[in-house]
Amino acid sequence: MVQKIPILKIGNALIASIQIELNDESAVQFKEDILNQISATGAAGVVIDLTAVDMVDSFLGKIIRDAALMARLMGAHVVCTGIQPAVAITLVELGLELEGVVTALNLEKGLAKLTALVEGTESNA
Repeated sequence: MVQKIPILKIGNALIASIQIELNDESAVQFKEDILNQISATGAAGVVIDLTAVDMVDSFLGKIIRDAALMARLMGAHVVCTGIQPAVAITLVELGLELEGVVTALNLEKGLAKLTALVEGTESNA
């Protein structure tokens, strides 16, 4: 069964907080849902909150990276928040860089960074 990750629109931003363990089907659906929501809403930014994700495999790591990079290609700024130490280690060990994606310690800081990116007061590097 495919479990969907809720994607909330607040202002000009989308917030997707992964609160469940994603299987492969749900992960692919999540990536498609993010892109469809950017297209449908014209959102200028996306926060992908990974606070509840305590481990990733190579497939899930690639899905997260691809979703972020595809959102960037669609013109949305992306901030990934709440990356746990084990997830950071795994992403680096797998060589999955999040090029052009800003990270933040938690959702609150991520929303502040996204606001600054959208308003042009922070660089996206």
